[in-house]
Amino acid sequence: MRGFFYITLIPMKFIDEATIQVQGGNGGAGCLSFRREKYIARGGPDGGDGGRGGDVILIAKQDLNTLVDFRYQPRYRAENGGGGSGRNKTGADGENCYIEVPLGTSIIDDTTKETIGDLTSSGDALVVARGGHNGLGNARFKSSTNRTPRKTTAGENGEERKLKLQLRLLADVGLLGMPNAGKSTLISAVSAARPKVADYPFTTLVPSLGVVSVDVQTSFVMADIPGLIAGAAQGAGLGTQFLRHLSRTNILLHLIDCLPIDGSDPLTNAHQIHDELAIYSENLRKRTIWLVLTKADLLPEEDLSNLIDRFRGSFSEYELFVISSLAKIGLEDLKYKIGRELQDMVDRRNSDPAFSDREAIIAKKISQDVLDNALKRREKIELERASKKEHDVKVIYERGDS
Repeated sequence: MRGFFYITLIPMKFIDEATIQVQGGNGGAGCLSFRREKYIARGGPDGGDGGRGGDVILIAKQDLNTLVDFRYQPRYRAENGGGGSGRNKTGADGENCYIEVPLGTSIIDDTTKETIGDLTSSGDALVVARGGHNGLGNARFKSSTNRTPRKTTAGENGEERKLKLQLRLLADVGLLGMPNAGKSTLISAVSAARPKVADYPFTTLVPSLGVVSVDVQTSFVMADIPGLIAGAAQGAGLGTQFLRHLSRTNILLHLIDCLPIDGSDPLTNAHQIHDELAIYSENLRKRTIWLVLTKADLLPEEDLSNLIDRFRGSFSEYELFVISSLAKIGLEDLKYKIGRELQDMVDRRNSDPAFSDREAIIAKKISQDVLDNALKRREKIELERASKKEHDVKVIYERGDS
């Protein structure tokens, strides 16, 4: 009787944070040896040096999009250098340990909280733990006054580090807004991305990317992240853990539902998200932000006109767009203006050093805000775990006492 095999396909989990331990290889020890051959008296020292320890190197890989593998393999070590030997033979250098990570990965020293580097282009490499220097053989210590040295040195230990990896998606445009604001519908309407779309909050649970084509020569990448709600900075809903994925975008599209299903006021909702963004990173609000009223086809023309007037009065400093992703209203104009704005930014960076310097300073400040928020979030999680553990111990004690 033939057996049947059932295969369950489990979708890859999106992980955007991971902690790993890395260690460079130890340097090989030097050799203590003297030349001993027939007919050669007093051949002298011939102990060779040890080999150098291997490095641990992170390499950015285009095909990767999650840090999930590091949850199952958190420790990495390069090969030790070989020991030296007689006849002045040097030990072999240790093999480097290469670790592939997705584009957009930031590497942070978990002890010093210092950002070591960012890998943003395919093939970018970063040495995160250097191998130890090799030891010296006794041949190195021969001198006119010491013809038979017996001194050698051991190889140095490789560098050891605990690193925090943070993945921040690389996109030109980021979508920001409350749940059910129409972010997933928009990215599916203008690109080939197919995020989950439904009529209940928090349909999007992980970030997604889509490539938007404006014309034959112009395209840009759009990022959709899970929705925010009031109190997100304090952990409400999914919190602000995915906001880091908007930190590298050039334009933020703040989407506002013209007719929320809960009957709330669109303008009030816009102010709430605006405030949550400021709590997360005031520097992130210095990016170019455009307001986009979505689902415009659901409102009568007069009500829509009044809503537009209210937004222009309250957010006069921001450019305002009105669209409907399902009815294909305003999408082409939005795509065209995004493409033109992105090209203008590139031109300004190339022609105006002061503008480029200002952007670099803002980007650095945003990166620091992202790190600070990540540390606060981790501290909060650790406190909650400690509190839960203390509560569990107390309950067990009470049961035993009774």
